[in-house]
Amino acid sequence: MLPVRCIVLAALPYLVATPTVGGEFVGRVVKIQDGDTLTVLVSKKQITVRLIDIDAPERKQPFGTSSRQSLAEMCAGKFAEVAERGKDRYGRTLGRVSCASVDANADEVRRGMAWVFERYAAKDSPLYAVQAEARAARRGLWQDAKPVPPWEWRATRLQRKHQSTPAKIL
Repeated sequence: MLPVRCIVLAALPYLVATPTVGGEFVGRVVKIQDGDTLTVLVSKKQITVRLIDIDAPERKQPFGTSSRQSLAEMCAGKFAEVAERGKDRYGRTLGRVSCASVDANADEVRRGMAWVFERYAAKDSPLYAVQAEARAARRGLWQDAKPVPPWEWRATRLQRKHQSTPAKIL
């Protein structure tokens, strides 16, 4: 007899995916925005999911396109299991995502396509060890001598924007 998980996974293409009671849901990935955000179709509703505890390079940042392609390779068009962990300030669902039984959050870090988001990840998160291993192996963004974390890159761009904006005269 097959384990229950095997039966459920085999039936996925035939299920109408709906959110379940513990904040977990399954749906097909229909869009990859960047290396840490994707959209899942659940019962004809699109849910934007921000992968928790990681921060991927921005699109215009070095490795931004590679990071997006990495997540697309893992998840695009596949069924994703999402363990919801709340909402962010933009209304996106925060969650841990598995595509084809691969932990997408950890694998983006393992591939060197995202940082552990120090501001939000628990201090004892196993992602720190995954990141240290990717860095030691010089994978992905760790090929750069001094890669800039996305949160610093965004702050620098914001500063430049404010410096170049002329003061309004009252």
